[in-house]
Amino acid sequence: MATPKTQAPTFSVLPSKIPFLSFFSLSASSHSQARSRRKRQFHVAVARRKSPPGSDMSVSISMPPASSTRRDSESELLLDSRNRVRKGDLPTTNVEEDSSSSSKTVTRSKNRYSLKSITCFGVDLTPDTIAVAMVYFVQGVLGISRLAVSFYLKDDLHLDPAETAVITGFSSLPWLVKPLYGFISDSFPLFGFRRRSYLVLSGLLGALSWSLMAAFVDGKYDAAFCILLGSLSVAFSDVVVDSMVVERARGESQSMSGSLQSLCWGSSAFGGIVSAYFSGSLVDAYGVRFVFGVTALLPLITSAVAVLVKEQRVVVPARGQNISLGSPGFLESSKNSIIELWGAVKQPNVLLPTLFIFLWQATPVSDSAMFFFTTNKLGFTPEFLGRVKLVTSVASLLGVGLYNGFLKNVPLRKIFIITTVFGAVLGMTQVLLVTGLNRQFGISDEWFAIGDSLILTVLGQASFMPVLVLAARICPEGMEATLFATLMSISNGGSVLGGLLGAGLTQLFGVTKDRFDNLAFLIILCNLSSLLPLPLLGLLPQDDPDTSSKDSGDIETKTN
Repeated sequence: MATPKTQAPTFSVLPSKIPFLSFFSLSASSHSQARSRRKRQFHVAVARRKSPPGSDMSVSISMPPASSTRRDSESELLLDSRNRVRKGDLPTTNVEEDSSSSSKTVTRSKNRYSLKSITCFGVDLTPDTIAVAMVYFVQGVLGISRLAVSFYLKDDLHLDPAETAVITGFSSLPWLVKPLYGFISDSFPLFGFRRRSYLVLSGLLGALSWSLMAAFVDGKYDAAFCILLGSLSVAFSDVVVDSMVVERARGESQSMSGSLQSLCWGSSAFGGIVSAYFSGSLVDAYGVRFVFGVTALLPLITSAVAVLVKEQRVVVPARGQNISLGSPGFLESSKNSIIELWGAVKQPNVLLPTLFIFLWQATPVSDSAMFFFTTNKLGFTPEFLGRVKLVTSVASLLGVGLYNGFLKNVPLRKIFIITTVFGAVLGMTQVLLVTGLNRQFGISDEWFAIGDSLILTVLGQASFMPVLVLAARICPEGMEATLFATLMSISNGGSVLGGLLGAGLTQLFGVTKDRFDNLAFLIILCNLSSLLPLPLLGLLPQDDPDTSSKDSGDIETKTN
């Protein structure tokens, strides 16, 4: 990575200590539990008859068959366990009972469900949260195709670095209109669902795109189109699952919201590490077509876990009352939404920082040229590049830790200055690799590449965190989600522009798949250009460390 910036995604797109004991506790106590339910139902009925109207002890419950009551009770206890555990209490039943036998029944129920409860990052793993975590995991593990795509464009289609950079930027276009996906999901439920149906559709679209890559694609335009479809699949599912996280975090404490975000980020990071470990070795052993076929199976996980999403069916209007794209109501609603969004963006305290974010991300990069140099000139194999990718995946986590541990209380302007200057200086070390000076110091090309990637990735992730904090700080109250998605789309647009500028400079300097005479000058120019946005730091709002610290605690550490 030539500059320490986090770019838009390209073409990828603690359980209980002894969980198995819950099975034995259930099977060994089934007879006593059935007797306990009959006792509890009897005491509830007695309490209802004895309590006067309006009394606090009066309850109104239905008495379905025993099996149905058991299922409903279990579901309610599992879904409500998060709030009770946060308060430090064990799960209890919803019916207050004043008899001693009833209290014993509740105690047995507490013990039983405390064994069944499984948590991760402080979040109960209900079917709903498992679905969210799995979607994020799929987003991370889809990175298994990145090296395969790079080698396919280079070796099978015989493209130059500039052409590869253009296709990479083209595949990122779906990430520029993320608010549109949220609007579609909210406004047009499919088969009565706003989340489930679109997750299923996204998974099927991703599987289709990578299946075509595995079996039929043999030209650069076909490849660009299929990669674009895969990117669209990931971008749409990302917006849908982000909205699910926002809905579940609403009304929760900051601690619980942070735990939910940690679960999401941890799932995505784990998927990225898994994909990085296998990406290079699979390409080396089986070829790129095989990797595309494996990748085609992964989006189906998103479609499969969609059935676990807890969502109420939306009542569809009667025939003839459906909202169509050309109906006056839809057009008026869309117009009002756009006017409201533009009214928020054009405010100086939002527009000027947004302009800085865009320009900071839009500086050119030389990543495609460096990939061709390391593979064609230095002879790096896919397996070795997979190891480098594994190192950079872990390094991104270290970058987040660096920011949270040492930089989150530092004023934003100071962070941008420090990370940008250090990034430009350290980015120049790639010149040593290109000119071979590292070997004169006794450092092999492989070890130098690993160390260089590690340092630049840590710094790049740490430098991108302030962008997320800044985007959250300038969002006005009442439209945080829409404006935040818009700002991230603008940031991604800057990354796409930076990649296209890098492609143009690569072509200008005459760097091809087998000519690297001017690659050192290209690297120097790209790194120096990263300093250009620094005079515009005055566009940022005044620094308030306390506010910055508070906002950074609520930011999801996803870069897309």
